[in-house]
Amino acid sequence: MPWYQYISYFFGGAFLANALPHLENGVSGRPFQSPFAKPPGQGLSSSTVNVLWGFFNLAVAWLLICRVGAFSLLNTAQVLTLGAGILLMSLMHARAFGRFHGGNLK
Repeated sequence: MPWYQYISYFFGGAFLANALPHLENGVSGRPFQSPFAKPPGQGLSSSTVNVLWGFFNLAVAWLLICRVGAFSLLNTAQVLTLGAGILLMSLMHARAFGRFHGGNLK
């Protein structure tokens, strides 16, 4: 498998993980941080903005995972690469959003 497919699957996992909190908060009607808030990533955006941003991230994830190469859930290397992207972005979210929502307890 060419190296660029691993890069694509890794970032596909990151975009997939980024879609989840925005979609969850958006469809629940809650404002949430987004790159479009003031200040970016710290202020709150409307639930509609978060649904749109989450859907955009989901579409990019689909393009990177399903349209680059031939991703297979039976290919361990591909799944681990995707999982690494999901894990890394999820850990980054836990730290970044935890500052605002009480997740970074000391």
